[in-house]
Amino acid sequence: MDLSDNMIYGEIPEELTSLVGLQSLNLSKNLLAGRIPSNIGDMKWLESMDFSMNQFSGEIPPSTASLTFLSHLILSYNNLTGQIPKSTQLESLDESCFIGNELCGAPLDKNCSANGVIPPPTVEQHRGYHLLEDGWFYLSLGLGFMLGFWGVLGSLLLNMPWSIAFPDF
Repeated sequence: MDLSDNMIYGEIPEELTSLVGLQSLNLSKNLLAGRIPSNIGDMKWLESMDFSMNQFSGEIPPSTASLTFLSHLILSYNNLTGQIPKSTQLESLDESCFIGNELCGAPLDKNCSANGVIPPPTVEQHRGYHLLEDGWFYLSLGLGFMLGFWGVLGSLLLNMPWSIAFPDF
């Protein structure tokens, strides 16, 4: 079932998960919001699921781990949080299937804490070069302006033939 790119909005109805024999479900590029249905794992024969580029929030339902035939899953660019359920199927997927979310756990490089919440970043992760907070930036900006401005204006003031020729140029 391909309902992608149709401007569908609202939540996924729970009744959709009663389509047990469905093999492919593509709801990408819509305006769907809310949570992914908790009983999505009831769709045992599902091989492909694409929920990318929507506005889903919350966690990936744990029942997703019971989708043993799932070989193609894309949940990228939503507002999903928490830990990716542990299953061989989900852990074998590429990281790109989950980008654009705040998820942790395999196959991503982000480790989860014991309760599945992403640990807050350490100070070292936030350290970096902040251009507008650096005092050296303002000092070099001032010196560069002063040297450039007075370099042009000073040469015109000190050299009379140049100051006469400059307006004609």
